[in-house]
Amino acid sequence: AEFHRGLYLHGAYGIGKTYLMGAMANELAAQKIEVSLIHVPTLATELKALISGDATDIQNRLRELREVPVLVLDDIGAEADGTGWIRDDVLGVILDARMQNELPTFFTSNFSIADLESQHFAQTKQGIQEVKAERLMQRIMFLAEEVNVTGPNRRLNG
Repeated sequence: AEFHRGLYLHGAYGIGKTYLMGAMANELAAQKIEVSLIHVPTLATELKALISGDATDIQNRLRELREVPVLVLDDIGAEADGTGWIRDDVLGVILDARMQNELPTFFTSNFSIADLESQHFAQTKQGIQEVKAERLMQRIMFLAEEVNVTGPNRRLNG
């Protein structure tokens, strides 16, 4: 099958990025295509909670996200990741596998791709880590086309 790049939707809060991805996921599910829509900050919290336990729990969760036919990573850049662990050992691992296997992957973020790299993933408690951030961004750019979504804040304006 031909590889279809996903979309990287970015823009202000409340304009409907997650809503659009949810609608797409529902339509794919209706067509019997398996899709996971994952809120990245929640995933990060869940995985950090699993660290002290059985490593196979983390491995199983990562395998699901590496292999699901369509993956939506919602709100990437909103997760707390002071050490770079989420960037390198979670997102890096997932996106590398999805790139190698050419699996459709979608993203939503409040950051443009350039800002996600410079203002989020390059910043760690150990200082600026440009190379590691750039490696992740290369995977995102392979997997998805960037689209700036604009419009009114639907949460505030109904």
